[in-house]
Amino acid sequence: MSLLKSASTVSLLTLASRITGLGRELLMASLFGASAMTDAFNVAFRIPNLFRRLFGEGAFSQAFVPVLAASKAQEGEAATKQLIDHVASVLTAILVLVCLAGVLAAPWMVWVLAAGLQQDAAGFDAAVVMTRWMFPYIGCMSLVALASGILNTWKRFAVPAVTPVLLNLAMMGSAWLGAPWLAARGIEPIYAMAGGVMLGGLLQLGVQVPPLARMGLLPRVRLGLAGLREAWADPGTRRIAKLMGPALLGVGVAHVSIMINTQIASHLAPGSVSWLGYADRLMEFPTALLGVALGVVLMPQLSGAHAAGDTARYSAMLDWGLRLVVLMAVPSAVALLTFATPLVSTIYHHGMFGEEDVRQTSLALMGYGAGLFGLVAIKVLAPGFYARQDVRTPVKIALVVLVFTQLLNFGLVPMLQHAGLALSVGLGATLNAALLLIGLLRRGSYRPSPGWGRFLLQVVAASAVLAIFLIWASRAYPWTQVGHGWLRMGGMALALAASAVVYFGAAWAGGIQLKRMLRHGI
Repeated sequence: MSLLKSASTVSLLTLASRITGLGRELLMASLFGASAMTDAFNVAFRIPNLFRRLFGEGAFSQAFVPVLAASKAQEGEAATKQLIDHVASVLTAILVLVCLAGVLAAPWMVWVLAAGLQQDAAGFDAAVVMTRWMFPYIGCMSLVALASGILNTWKRFAVPAVTPVLLNLAMMGSAWLGAPWLAARGIEPIYAMAGGVMLGGLLQLGVQVPPLARMGLLPRVRLGLAGLREAWADPGTRRIAKLMGPALLGVGVAHVSIMINTQIASHLAPGSVSWLGYADRLMEFPTALLGVALGVVLMPQLSGAHAAGDTARYSAMLDWGLRLVVLMAVPSAVALLTFATPLVSTIYHHGMFGEEDVRQTSLALMGYGAGLFGLVAIKVLAPGFYARQDVRTPVKIALVVLVFTQLLNFGLVPMLQHAGLALSVGLGATLNAALLLIGLLRRGSYRPSPGWGRFLLQVVAASAVLAIFLIWASRAYPWTQVGHGWLRMGGMALALAASAVVYFGAAWAGGIQLKRMLRHGI
């Protein structure tokens, strides 16, 4: 049950992060609505986030955590502490150079990511200014990823999981206090959000220091030439760099897809980038609460099992993770497909966010929802490769998915506009998960335990009952017409509570023994 306890802890703390993140988006939607300026902020914020996934929780973590876990298991903590110091030194030096280059190249990056913003010169200029202010955020977050990898490897999951709350609180404070202050002085109020992002990055980095110091694992960074040479000579550092090569390619492929989709969205109706962003925020709830939580917990444990040669435990952990994904992601996908408008209306339909924004965001959410199962499953399946220090296979799969997704865009975007972009992402994620699963099965790394066929039928049956209930609930209440937000929130609370009772009641009636499944094999 240790994995379940750890995953539950991460999931609950991630819930706090996503709730505050949702509060942030709700406040932004109410204050700014969906306009050329909100598109400019979303594009500017997306640029450092793209790079963050290269040097942070993306390629870097995929290479760093398995090597760190193997070092801890095979070489002891003293040698591992030295590896941490060396990796931190090299990473910091690279980040300084990248941040400087990013500030200088901001206009070019905005043009590459969203040339359509040039339809409104003020929006394009605002995106450039905010990119320059926010680009150093990747330095903070990449070092946060380093710290989180260390803490997670030592099974200290709480601080990394709750850290994103600080970014959301900083941005909410900036929207609440900073935006009116700037507006009163004739300055575009959206600029306050850029300051909130940088404040949040500094806070997230600062909160990692005390736990690392208490554990004696606070990195000692040396940026002198001699220190960097010594750090680069470490075999562990070189191993991480070698693994990062294909990992960077894989993350880069994903970024290319995101850049293409953002570029396409910037040429659609004004607000399209924002509608996709608001829908993506809602998608983060199921993907983070289940997928990210499982991925964070499983990655170091799978790496340790592989380093110890414990193939049975390795397979059992994957099987346990996938069963949880099926149990929770399938009904969540059903909810997004059948209950999108009530969800969007309850959360965003305030202030400047009108009924048309609700409709367009709901369409995007349904597109993403079609691929929710794949998006969550990837978080469990990909660590199955990374833990074995096999980064190349997921990269090859990502290349196939990139081509598949963009081919879908050719057919879907003309018909569905921005919702077609969301649907192509969802379908691409489903293909990605399927190919990852096939790869693990063919290698013999994962051997499914008995009873999968019956389990799938039970989940599908329970999800069908849930779909019937949610279709009725979406039509039985005037979600977009109810004037007071608290009435919508009350209706939503009742609907969600009833949904849980309906689904888990149907699952129990169908024979799923939830407690036994959670405990099985762990």
